[in-house]
Order: sequence, then structure tokens, then C-alpha cells
Amino acid sequence: MAIDFTFSPEVEQARQSVRDFMTNTVKARFRELRDQEDVSRDDWSALIKSLRVEAKERGLWLPHMPEDAGGMGLGVTALAAVAAESAKVPYGPYILNAHAPDEGNMHTLYHFATEYQREHYLNPLLAGEVRSCFSMTEPEVAGSDPTLIQTSAVEDGDEWVINGHKWFTSGARGAGFAIVIARTDPDAEIPQARNSAFIVDCDSAGFELVRDIETMSGSHNHCEIRYTDVRVPKANLLGERGGGHKLGQVRLGPARLAHCMRWLGEIEMALEMLIDRAQKRFAHGSLLSEKQSIQWMMSDSAMELYASKLMVLHAAYKIEQGMDFKQEVSMAKHHVANTLWRVCDRAMQVHGALGYSTDSPLAGMLQQARWARLADGADEVHQMRIADLLMRAYNENGSVNAAVGGLPL
Repeated sequence: MAIDFTFSPEVEQARQSVRDFMTNTVKARFRELRDQEDVSRDDWSALIKSLRVEAKERGLWLPHMPEDAGGMGLGVTALAAVAAESAKVPYGPYILNAHAPDEGNMHTLYHFATEYQREHYLNPLLAGEVRSCFSMTEPEVAGSDPTLIQTSAVEDGDEWVINGHKWFTSGARGAGFAIVIARTDPDAEIPQARNSAFIVDCDSAGFELVRDIETMSGSHNHCEIRYTDVRVPKANLLGERGGGHKLGQVRLGPARLAHCMRWLGEIEMALEMLIDRAQKRFAHGSLLSEKQSIQWMMSDSAMELYASKLMVLHAAYKIEQGMDFKQEVSMAKHHVANTLWRVCDRAMQVHGALGYSTDSPLAGMLQQARWARLADGADEVHQMRIADLLMRAYNENGSVNAAVGGLPL
């Protein structure tokens, strides 16, 4: 078995191009605007829009999509490197039109949309002309178990009528349309066949954006939505009837890994900030970097980041090769999310009061890191799935190897 952790020249060039664009163009333009006086929200918006145009002109648009969809055509493994680079800069993924939830919705529409749906919804999303949202989680039932969804969709002539209550509908404010998971077949024998997916225009009558939910890190467009007799044409059924659970899993599986890819960039940035601070801060007779307790923070963070990178690369490889990847993605999702939390926390500790203040980005990074352990499946749900697949592998083969990467050692 050949093991090669280098990228092809074409992929390495793409990674370096994104790195150069983010470092020397995006960061530099942000710095220039930040140094000006009386900068408005409109000024920031105009800058980000211009950077998106430049990203497209440079061929860095849609790194996660195939070439026939106007993307860079990168494989999943190569995408990991590009995503990590973009995440080191605020709005980096958005500037490349590779941000959540649009990224996952693009993949979903690419694989499940009809020609009509591609023309009216996917193509404008790919062009960056609209944004979208994904509406599945409900406040009344456990978000980690989509078989409990209560939002209903009932046939009425040539339309579906949707009624229900959603929250944490990511990206809803300002979105053009939502992908909504609703119950169409409540009596289906298999619980996973009870839900279907629909494309719902956000300006539809009965679509009510109640609020942008305030979280511990502020408002980040995770909205509460009420659907009251929302009428949707039958042409807006996405995928097959009863296929909502399958569609959701197809969307969320790779999307979980995409989150991990971006988190790698944030982890690396936090660790670099920790090291930089420790080598400059003098206290109690020596630099912080000379104190053993701080060195342990560095080494623990380095080992966890190393393991995170290997997990993401291996899971991406399995997706790219068409292999079963559920176990590896669950392991990566749990490990990388927790590594992000721990490394940001250590970096904040080394920065002391500065890290806790909003004068450094660490306060915001740590707040966001806590969300990572809930998004796309809480830690405990992934641990449950990991244990289930572990026992299944042992019971079927008398060995756990298939459930710990299936590696030849």
C-alpha cells in the first residue's frame, strides 16, 4: 500500500494560490480598511464583495465543486488543504463561495436537483447571486434525532402545504431559499422514510423569520422560523418522497468533514498565537515559553493537531475513493471539534487578560469553538455511533480493525 502525504503539483499550486490570496490580498485589504477612520458596515460589505469578484477572477471560486459546476474541481483530500487555508482569515470561506450552509446545500442540489431546480436554485447559488439556508432542527424535539421531526408537509392538489416550527436554521436572514426537512409519511414503517426535503422560497407567504437566535457568541444568523400553511409547488420536492433522511445524511456526512477542514486552520492559528505570545511574554524570572507548564500546552496542542490532520486526510481519502466513511467522519468530527476547543482555551490562558478581552480574536474563537461540539451532531451522538460501529465490527469479524480506520496494521 502506497502512503504518500504530498499533493500533486496542481493541488499544491491551488493551496498556495489560496494561501497567497488570503495572506497578501484579503488580510492586507482588511488591514487597510481597519486603519481608516469612520469605516461603516457598507464599507466592509463593499470590500468583501470586491474580494469575491477577485477570487472568481483568480480561479479560486467554489473550491469544493466540480469543474462542470464552475468550481475548482478539487478532490475531497485536496479540498481539506484549501479549506484550512481559507479559514485562517475572517470571511475567507465566504469570499471563495465555500461557506456553510451554502457549501453543503450546493452539494445536495448538485446530486439531487432536477433540471428545473438546478436552473432556479443551484445555478444562482453557484454564481454567488443568492444565499441559502438549511432548515431541519426543531426546538420541540431532539435535533440529533431527525426521525422525531414534527414539521409536516401535506399534499394539496399540485402543491405541498408545510406547517411547523424550526430553529437554528443557519443562514436564514438574507437567504433566497431554504432546504426544509418535513414529515410527509408519518405512518411509514421505517422511521427514516417518513421525511422528505423541499426547496422553499424565503419570500413565500407563511414563511416567518421570527428572530436571529442570540447565542453565547452573539448573533450569527442561526434563525427561528415558523412555517404556517406555506405552499410549495410539487416541482420543489428535492429528491424522492420519503428520502429526506437519506438526503440529510448525504449532505451532513461530507459537511461535517468540511467543518473539520476549516477548524484545522483555526486550530493552527490559535497554536501559532500561543507560541508567539509565550516567546515574548516575560514573567517570574523567565519567558513563558521556558516554563514547563506552557511547553506542555504547546506539545499537547501539537499532538492533537497532528492527529486531527491525519484523521481529516484519511476520512477525505475514503470519501474520495467511494469507501464507507461514516466511522472516520464521526471520529474526526468529535476529535477536531474538541481539539479546537482545547487549543483555543490554552491560547487564551497563555494570553491572560488580553486573550479574554476582545482586543485579540481568541475570545470570539473560543465562543465559536464551543458551538463546534454541538453542530452537525453533538459529541455524545458521535460517540454512540462510534461505539455501535465498533461493536458491529467486532461481532462480525472478531476484530475492531474495520472500525478504527481499516488500516493495514
